[in-house]
Amino acid sequence: MASELVAGAISFGVAELGLAAGIYAGCVRIGGVVAGLVLVLALVSGCGIRPAATPGSTGLAVGDTKLTISVTGVERSFTVHRPAAAMPESGYSLVVMLHGGLGSAAQAEASYGWDDLADQQGFLVVYPDGLDRTWNAGTCCGAAARDGVDDVAFLSAVLQRVDDLILVDPKRRYLTGMSNGAMMSYRMACETDLFAAVAPVSGTQLVDCAGAKPVSLLHIHGAADATVRLDGKRGKAPGLVVGPPIAQVVDGWRERDGCAAFTTSAEGAVTSSTAACPDARTVEWIVIAGAGHQWPGSVKTTYPGADPPAEALSATQVVWKFFSSHPRS
Repeated sequence: MASELVAGAISFGVAELGLAAGIYAGCVRIGGVVAGLVLVLALVSGCGIRPAATPGSTGLAVGDTKLTISVTGVERSFTVHRPAAAMPESGYSLVVMLHGGLGSAAQAEASYGWDDLADQQGFLVVYPDGLDRTWNAGTCCGAAARDGVDDVAFLSAVLQRVDDLILVDPKRRYLTGMSNGAMMSYRMACETDLFAAVAPVSGTQLVDCAGAKPVSLLHIHGAADATVRLDGKRGKAPGLVVGPPIAQVVDGWRERDGCAAFTTSAEGAVTSSTAACPDARTVEWIVIAGAGHQWPGSVKTTYPGADPPAEALSATQVVWKFFSSHPRS
């Protein structure tokens, strides 16, 4: 069990707790016992406890609300962060943030800075929890993939539950994720039509995407990522991830969206390739020289072996700028 969880779950953002240079955030399964380490991570990372939610004018309070739903007979959990900003007439924009393998909703919320940005810009953030801290993104990862967990149904149900509680702008639903969460973002883009734009970070696409609907796509990757390699070759242990080259994945979306050819520009360590598409969509990918398997601009950790977060950009800021510019037409 330990080897299966470790080999499949590869969420490995630098703000996640690591083991053997690759297992992070929240818990480590050792001999069948799960040791919770979220509090330790929070202390090491300097992450504080979020303020308690306060009553709002709708079914969701201002602040954080933790919710549970039953999907395929299994109780699942997620957290919604609502800003104090007044709800727009069309409803709030919504960002779903998927943690990486062996991460958690709490870890993602503490590590990547989405709540502060949401409070500034006035949008909702949803942090779902994967079963056994993994997502079934196809051939990865861990228990979720091994047991065939229907995470597409879970995330679809999360959106419906949030819609039941508060008005969400149907043209401004977005999805992002780190590593295994990025892979799940690709799966949702391939198998549903729920989001106006998706932004995988440090992940790859591991499912058939032939029937996918057009969607705006932003992919961010470190050129030195040895866990999910740009060339698609087998990554280092413990993940041992194999997938298509990232250039092939992104170009597949360019073709699927009917876009023009990529135009490429470079500034410092950051190389961006962008393709303009019909209906104001965009396909873009960003490669950061020297960066490993991490969420750029995230909370640093001193845990041995974890790749340091790239400082060339803030993935959270870049992703939100992309999302806010690409509502569904």
